[in-house]
Amino acid sequence: MTFVLGLTGSIGMGKSATAATFRRLGVPVHDADAAVHALYAGRAAPLIEQAFPGTVANGTVDRAKLGAAVLGDPERMKQLEAIVHPLVRDEEEAFLRRVAASASVAVLDIPLLFETGGEARCDAVLVVSAPPEVQRARVLRRPDMTEEKFKAILAKQMPDAEKRARAHFILDTSRDFASAEAQARSILACLAARPGRTGNQGHG
Repeated sequence: MTFVLGLTGSIGMGKSATAATFRRLGVPVHDADAAVHALYAGRAAPLIEQAFPGTVANGTVDRAKLGAAVLGDPERMKQLEAIVHPLVRDEEEAFLRRVAASASVAVLDIPLLFETGGEARCDAVLVVSAPPEVQRARVLRRPDMTEEKFKAILAKQMPDAEKRARAHFILDTSRDFASAEAQARSILACLAARPGRTGNQGHG
């Protein structure tokens, strides 16, 4: 069976770059954010329009209108999550079935992995991390990002220290890409050498 490695990290910690590194190393990666984008233009759209009328145009969810409909309203946010999360799980399971025969390791890139209990679906969790000043500088370079927005996003995320404490692996993204790739290779080597693993069998 394929070993499922969960990939997560707070905003600005280098998760997307790390996912890209694993792809370059030949590891299949499922991107939960990309799955949501696809669902908003597909299966989720009619369900969301039914629950939140006026948020879909030409078969695609208008993210700005949907945001205006649910942000700041915990009950409506839960209603949205109840629609979207099971669909994302379906996509994730389909991805794992597709790669089961060919991949010894697959990565699930899930932004709010710990916050949503996603670790239960993984054999191990990798947290990407960097010092707070590096994180802050990266995030504030983004277009339309403000200090207030950054603080609001951080408030919704589990603190980096807690994520690191719960991780099986930590990848430091504060140095260069070569360093990050070396760390990713080391993690894959560790998984390949795990006890009880023969070929493609077992979770070790």
